[in-house]
Amino acid sequence: MPPPAGAYSPGVRTANNAQLLFVSGQTPRDPATGTIVGTTVEEQTRVTLANLERILVAGGATLRDVVSVTVYLADEDDWGTFDAVYRTVFSAPFPTRAVVGAQLRGILVEISAIASVSASGAEAR
Repeated sequence: MPPPAGAYSPGVRTANNAQLLFVSGQTPRDPATGTIVGTTVEEQTRVTLANLERILVAGGATLRDVVSVTVYLADEDDWGTFDAVYRTVFSAPFPTRAVVGAQLRGILVEISAIASVSASGAEAR
């Protein structure tokens, strides 16, 4: 198969004793105030990924445990900028990923994820 065009894996297999943690779409909202942070896709992606990481940690996982990500971009042409920021947070082997254009009601990016967490809480990927 051809190599991926971005920072993602074509498929990821999880450990047999893993539990899945589903993280709803996170946005670039400040967790304390609820206000949207950032005016560019780069700034909003950084905040959104930080919010995603907070939810993962609260659920006993880390970014390294993420096996699948769905990204919604208000402007599909922001894919390259988004991917560059994404690569600063995730590393190979990358989670699977889908990026789609969407109307996001005033924000530029939203990210949901699925993480694989072993029964003992250790990395399961």
